[in-house]
Amino acid sequence: MEFRDYYETLGVTRTASAEEIRSAFRKKAREYHPDVAKDKAQGAERFKEVNEAYEVLSDPAKRMKYDQMGREGPGGGFAWQGAPGPSGPDMEEFHFGGTGYSDFFEHLFGGMGSGGVRGPGGRRMARRGSDIEGDLMVPLEEALGGSVREVTLQRGGKTETYRVKIPAGVREGQRIRLAGKGESGRSGGESGDLYLRVRLARHPDLRVEGRDLYTDLEVAPWEAVLGASVPVPTLDGRVTLKIPAGSTAGQKLRLRGQGLPREDGGRGDLYAVLEIAVPGRVGPEEKKLWEKLAEESRWRPGGAA
Repeated sequence: MEFRDYYETLGVTRTASAEEIRSAFRKKAREYHPDVAKDKAQGAERFKEVNEAYEVLSDPAKRMKYDQMGREGPGGGFAWQGAPGPSGPDMEEFHFGGTGYSDFFEHLFGGMGSGGVRGPGGRRMARRGSDIEGDLMVPLEEALGGSVREVTLQRGGKTETYRVKIPAGVREGQRIRLAGKGESGRSGGESGDLYLRVRLARHPDLRVEGRDLYTDLEVAPWEAVLGASVPVPTLDGRVTLKIPAGSTAGQKLRLRGQGLPREDGGRGDLYAVLEIAVPGRVGPEEKKLWEKLAEESRWRPGGAA
């Protein structure tokens, strides 16, 4: 099993703040998103890797567990010390494949099941097998249209393969049930179930809130003042959004029906949250124009024009 250095994957230090991790993820995710990557197959694989790294490092509990299982190597890198395996005589370990997560992630955060118990006199009692749970990474594009995924489960030296239907509109945390595919029952008991818990992959430009999507949209000061038409990313491709004249930072502009599927068959909305971008440096001629504007304008923040 190959060690995954999540800090290296995102290009951040082990002491990176939550904001630094988020910023690094967005940069990497934009670079490798299958919609823009030159090599689609390689881009899709790298996109999964940065999503996995971000899921671990953006979650305080997962990050703590990950850090506790590693140490600083001689060259300052992150060296793996090994994850704890199953404990107890009746514990069985399971490993998933095809879920979008690496074997390393599954080993560290994957599910385990417990065995049966003995009754009076040491006699085995019939007992239903334990349920097995694993995480399933689902890109927003798959959550929109649904898909069929081939997932493998390794246990007892054998590999089982299942075709898993991901329904359109699947939600974060929703569990997809495969009846009877869990741990075998004891002494005649029925088998448990296999549950795949949906984790919506982070998108570099879009975030999910219920059935709606949100994106931060940077516009130039003159676009906010005069109005403009600018491209906006959606799950169906880029569309043109009209920015009304006199728009302000933080204003939300709605694109109807560009969100995720709802139970009634419709779709949620996409909200573009405006951010006013200001140039860091300007040339001499541009500076003169800004100075001229400052002299001529009667508007002041907090006041009326």
